[in-house]
Amino acid sequence: MHDLAHGWRLAGETAASEDLVRDFIEPAVDAVPPTMAARVGPCVISLGLDDPEAASRWTLAETGLEIALATGGIEPHDVAMEMLVCLGQVLWDALAAAERDRFLGLLAAEMDAGVTGEIDEGALEEKRRLLSSATLARSPRRLLRYAAVSFASTAAEYAHSLWHDVTIRTGPEHLPAPWLRKRLELLASWFPPGAGYALLA
Repeated sequence: MHDLAHGWRLAGETAASEDLVRDFIEPAVDAVPPTMAARVGPCVISLGLDDPEAASRWTLAETGLEIALATGGIEPHDVAMEMLVCLGQVLWDALAAAERDRFLGLLAAEMDAGVTGEIDEGALEEKRRLLSSATLARSPRRLLRYAAVSFASTAAEYAHSLWHDVTIRTGPEHLPAPWLRKRLELLASWFPPGAGYALLA
């Protein structure tokens, strides 16, 4: 076992993964705000998930969160981002009702403003599905499914933006910078950056 920030642990490290751990996993975990880490709770991250159908898998065990990450043939940065998305997925389930409502309100404001893009491909696909028909657009279940994917990606991007400088992509498929800032500032109000980190410095 390898110790990480927040009292988290790393398993499955090998000589081949030393660079991945030092240059990507550790810095990404370090950037996770302490309040966000506390909301997620104890976590063990393991490398070497052997599943051709999945880049990651997480479970909540009695001892806490367990995240398994695939590494074979995957760019190291993408492995770390997959870990952050897993944290975002867990965090969505840990939000208070008022926090979920705030995020849902922000998504509603984006759609009312005609924003067609999203933060990544998974969230964009769910958004397009939601808006593909009037019936689906009125479905609370479909809306919550979209919101969960969108929040997980947003939480991952928030930690990502604390970890290092990021490039904001433009175009109709991407979330415009002003709306991205609103999302990140909302998360920063709930989970302030840790010491030495700053949002969009």
